[in-house]
Amino acid sequence: MKPSRPLYEREPELAVAAEALDALCGAQAAGGFLVFSGEGGIGKTALLDEIQAMAADRCTVWSGRGGETVTSVPFHVVRQLLQPALDQFPPDETRALFGDWFEIIAPALGLAEPSGPQPDPQGVRDGLDYVVGRLASRLSHRPLLLIVDDAHWADGESLAWLASFTARLGELPVLVVQAHRPQEMAERNAGYVADRAAERDSHGQEKVTRVALRALTPDATAVLVRSALGEHADDPFCREVWAVTGGNPYEAVELVAKVQDHELPPVEESAGELRALGASARGSGLVARLERLGTNANRFAWAAAVLGTDISQELAATLAGMSPAEAADCTARLRDARIVSGFDPLEFVHPLIASAVYRSIPSATRTAMHGRAAWAITRAGLGPAAASRHLLEVHPDDDQELVAQLREAARQHLAVGAPEAARRCLERALEEPPRPKDRAALLYELGCATLLSSPPTTVQHLRAALDMPGLDDGLRVDATFRLAAALAHNNQLKEAALALAAEAARTDPGPGLMRLQAAHFMWEGMQAVEDDGPTRSRRLTRNADHLKGRDNAERALLTLRAFDGMLRGENAQLIVDLCERALVDGSPARGLGWTDTEWGFELPTMVGITYSFVDQLDRAESLFGEAVRAFEISGWSGAHLAFAHTLLGMVHRRRGRLAEAEGFLREGLRLADRVGSGLPVHWDATCLLIDTLLARGRTEEARSIADRYHFGPPYPSAMVLPDGPCIRGRLLLAEGRTKEAIAELEAAGAALEARERFNGIWAPWAADLARALVDEDPARAAHLAARNRVHAERLGTPTAMGEALRCVALFAPPERSAELLAEAVGHLEKSTSGYEHALARFEYGAAIGSHRELARAQKQAMTCGAEVLAARAQQARASIRSSE
Repeated sequence: MKPSRPLYEREPELAVAAEALDALCGAQAAGGFLVFSGEGGIGKTALLDEIQAMAADRCTVWSGRGGETVTSVPFHVVRQLLQPALDQFPPDETRALFGDWFEIIAPALGLAEPSGPQPDPQGVRDGLDYVVGRLASRLSHRPLLLIVDDAHWADGESLAWLASFTARLGELPVLVVQAHRPQEMAERNAGYVADRAAERDSHGQEKVTRVALRALTPDATAVLVRSALGEHADDPFCREVWAVTGGNPYEAVELVAKVQDHELPPVEESAGELRALGASARGSGLVARLERLGTNANRFAWAAAVLGTDISQELAATLAGMSPAEAADCTARLRDARIVSGFDPLEFVHPLIASAVYRSIPSATRTAMHGRAAWAITRAGLGPAAASRHLLEVHPDDDQELVAQLREAARQHLAVGAPEAARRCLERALEEPPRPKDRAALLYELGCATLLSSPPTTVQHLRAALDMPGLDDGLRVDATFRLAAALAHNNQLKEAALALAAEAARTDPGPGLMRLQAAHFMWEGMQAVEDDGPTRSRRLTRNADHLKGRDNAERALLTLRAFDGMLRGENAQLIVDLCERALVDGSPARGLGWTDTEWGFELPTMVGITYSFVDQLDRAESLFGEAVRAFEISGWSGAHLAFAHTLLGMVHRRRGRLAEAEGFLREGLRLADRVGSGLPVHWDATCLLIDTLLARGRTEEARSIADRYHFGPPYPSAMVLPDGPCIRGRLLLAEGRTKEAIAELEAAGAALEARERFNGIWAPWAADLARALVDEDPARAAHLAARNRVHAERLGTPTAMGEALRCVALFAPPERSAELLAEAVGHLEKSTSGYEHALARFEYGAAIGSHRELARAQKQAMTCGAEVLAARAQQARASIRSSE
C-alpha cells in the first residue's frame, strides 16, 4: 500500500507495521506490541497516522495521545481510547456491556459516580481489560488496533494499564502501537510500557518490537524540499535545509513553509537566510512569531497551552478574558500561522509548538492562568478532581479553600482507583500549608492514600500525623491501626505491635481501646519469632474466653483467640465454639467483612484458616468463596484476590483435591506476581504449593517453585501459612537431603514448642522428624511420635488423630502396627482429608498385604490427584499378585 501522504525514508518502519498488521489480521489473529521511539518532530505522529490508514479497512482502530500538561489527569489516555467506542451505546446498554465491572470501571472512565468500597488499581486495570474485550467484540468482528501517541506524556494510570494489558497480548487479537520520546520517557521513570510488559510469550517468542526512528538523510530532505518548492530547488539550497534542521522532518516541513511564505528563491544564494527562518519555527523564534500575531492571539495561545488537550473554545476564551468573537478571530489567526488546527475543540499543530508556547508564558502569569482555569472548571461543575491538575500548578499561598479542594480531589481520585493522583493532591495541599489543626488529618489522609502502593511512605505519614496535635480520638485509633497494618505489610511486625501497645496505653476504655488491643494481639501472634508466646496466649485467653460476641471488638478478640487456640492445638470443639461466637449466622458481621476497612480482611481470614485446621472445611470453603466474590465485586484484584485464591487452594489441599489445590495456588501466585515480589501472599502460596506438589509426588516441581520464589531462610517476620520451616523440611526430606531436613525440622520444632504451638497439621515437624530419624535414632523418633499423638488427642480432630497414629505405627511391632494403621484409616474416614486417608489406607493395605485395601487406596489416590501414591499402590498390588 502506498502512503496516503509523503513519508520519507520510513519504508522499513512501515514494513514492520505491515507485518504486524498481517499477523493481527491473519488466520491466527496474533496480537503484538510495536514501539516507535524518536525525538520530537522526527515523524512519529505522521507514521502512526499512516499505520492507522493502512489498518482502516482491516481493523477496529482506537487511538489516544498523552499531553505535557495532562500527565497528572488519571485515565486521560484510557478515556481517549475508549470514549468514542462507548459513545455508540445508550446508557442502559453501556451498563450491560460492563457487567459486574460497572461500579468499578465506570467511575474511572467518567461515566458514573463512585459507589461502594475504594477499588484497588489492579482491579481497575482488570476491569479495563474486560471492557476492552467486550467492546472489541461488540463493535466489530475485526481485530483491534490500539494507537498511543506521545506515551511519554501519558498519565501514570493509563501507562500502568497499558503495561498490564500488553503483557496479555499473546491471548488477544489486539495490536498495540505506541510512540514516545525516549529521553522524556526515561526522565519520567513512570513505568515505560515496553520495559514493563512481558518480553516473551509462552513459546519464548519476542512480543515487543522496538523501532527507533532516525533523522532524514540529505537525499530524503532534498526530495521533501523539491516536492514543495519545485524541481528547480538546487542542491546547495537543499543541503542547507538539511543542515539547518538536522534532518528533522517537522522542522524541515516548517522551514520549507517559511520559505514559501517569504517567497524565497530555493537557490544557493538564498541558503544564508535559512538559519534565521528555521529559528522562527521553534523555541524563542516561534515565540517571537507568535508575538507578532498580536497581544490577543498571544494571550489566547497561552490559554490554549495551559488547557493542553481537547481545548474548549469557550473555556480558552474565558481563560483569556475574551468574547466569543475575539476568540474566533484569534483562532483563525493562529490557524493561518500553523500554530493550531481545528476550531472546537482546538489542538496545537505539533506538541513541539504546544511545549514552546506553554514554556514561554511568564511563570507568574502561568500560575495565575492555572488558578483561573481551576476556577473556571469548578464553576462549570466539573468538580475538584477535574480542576486538580491546575491546582497542582498554583504557588502555595496559605489558601485554605485550595487545601479543601485538593483534599476533596484526592478523595475523588481514590474513589476511582487512582491513589497516585490522590497522593499528588495531598502532598501539594501540605505545601499550601493547611492550618495547624488540619495538618495531622491531612497527613492521615495521605497515609491512607499510599497504604496499598507504598507501606514505607504510609508509615512515615501516619507517624507524623500521630506525633502532632489535631487528630481526635477516633482518628488516632484508626491511624494507629493503619500504621500497624503498613508496618506489618513492610515486614515489621514487631514494630507494628509496639506502636499498638503504645497507643493503647494512652487510650481510654471503650471500643477504640478494644480495637487497638485486638490488633496488638493479632500482630504479636502473627510474628514468626516471639519473645513470650505462652504469656500472650494466656492474656488473650483471659480477655476473650468469656466474651459473647456482642460487638465487633468482642468478635475480633474471639477470632484471635480461636486462631491462637488452633495453633496451640487446643480442643477442636472449643475452637469451633469460639469461631461461632465470632461470626453472625455463620458469616462475618457487618464491619468485619472482607472489604470493610475498619478492621481489615485479616480477621475473617483467620476464622477461615482456623476452620481449615480443625476439620471444618465446608465452613472454610464457604468463607473463602465469599472472599473471592467480595474482592472481585469490589475490584480488589491485587494482593487481596491473590490471597483469596491461595486460601481456597489451602482448603482444597486439606480436602485432598490436589489438582484443584494446585490450580488455585498457581493462580494465587500469578495474581501476586502482578503486584510485586516477596509479598506475604507469595510466601503463603509458595509454601502451600510446595506441600501440594509433594503430596502429588512431584518433588522436582516443588524444588523449582522453592527456588523461583526463594522459599527458605531468611524467613519473613510474619508466620507463613502453614508453618514454612516445616514444609521446607518436608521438601528436603523428599529430596533425600535427610541431614539438612533434620536440622530444619529440629529448629522448627524448637521455635514452635517454645510458643506452645502443638497443632501437628499446621506444623507437621514432629511426625516428619520422627520419619527422618527412624534409622538414625529410632528411640528418639518413637518418643517424638508418641508426643505428637498426645497433642493430636488433645486437638481431637479425625485428621490429627489419623496422622498421629500413622506415625506411631512406624515404631510398633508388625501386628500392632497394622492395628494402629487400621485405627488411622478409621479416623481419616471420618475426616475430609482425602489425601491423608488414601495414604493411610495404602500403608494399611501394604502392612496386611491386602489386595483389596491397596485397590481402594489406588482409587482414592487417583481421585485426589496423587499420581505417585497411586502408582505405588498399583506396584504393591502387582507384588502381592506375583507372590501368590
